[in-house]
Amino acid sequence: MAIDFSAINLPVIIGAALIDGINPCAFGVLIFLLSYLLKVVKKKSVMVINGSIYIFGVFITYLVAGLVLLPVVRALGQFSVWSYRIIGIIVILAGLLEIKDYFWYGKGFSLSIAPSNARRIKMYTNKVGKKKSTAFLLGVFVALVELPCTGAIYLAILALMSTTGLNINNLQFLVLYNLIFVLPLMIILVSIAHGASIKKFKAWRMEHKGFMRLSIGILLVVMGAWMLYTVSTLTL
Repeated sequence: MAIDFSAINLPVIIGAALIDGINPCAFGVLIFLLSYLLKVVKKKSVMVINGSIYIFGVFITYLVAGLVLLPVVRALGQFSVWSYRIIGIIVILAGLLEIKDYFWYGKGFSLSIAPSNARRIKMYTNKVGKKKSTAFLLGVFVALVELPCTGAIYLAILALMSTTGLNINNLQFLVLYNLIFVLPLMIILVSIAHGASIKKFKAWRMEHKGFMRLSIGILLVVMGAWMLYTVSTLTL
């Protein structure tokens, strides 16, 4: 019997993307980039242009990843209903790790950018300067290596979409999801361009990092549990 996660709709897409977009990993890299550009280049116009190109690189990478992975997830689901169960379990485990970090951050395994990739991000950021192409490639690289931080919600959304495949409706959902996902980054960029303090953004990120992880964790557990429940009711 075909699985139909019928509740995948506009409110689900918007809500998931908003929560996914407040991920502390994504915030941290952008703030670091803007801080570097203001310090080295010292021109807000260059910061805005390269910051925008960086965000566009993140957007395009996530959109392309969704377009590539959606047919793959659909094929796996058609091959075996266990594929949806496994994805649901992965999503729940990711959520529990995020919730764990709200209470015991730094203890045990966490969903974060690998230390080696974090060092590469800093190295590549130092090469951006006025180079627009480097800013774009940095966005692509960051989008790929921060998947351990941000990928679980996206995976769940793709699994929910996969039951109807890559159609016009889901394509619009993917574009909207990723626009909302980068919206907080755009807000940070515009705010700093208009005089907001980077130090205050850094402090705000550190102060609310736990709450952001808790919100993401709760959403992941709910989405994963919903997937498992839906699969179980259709396979009884």
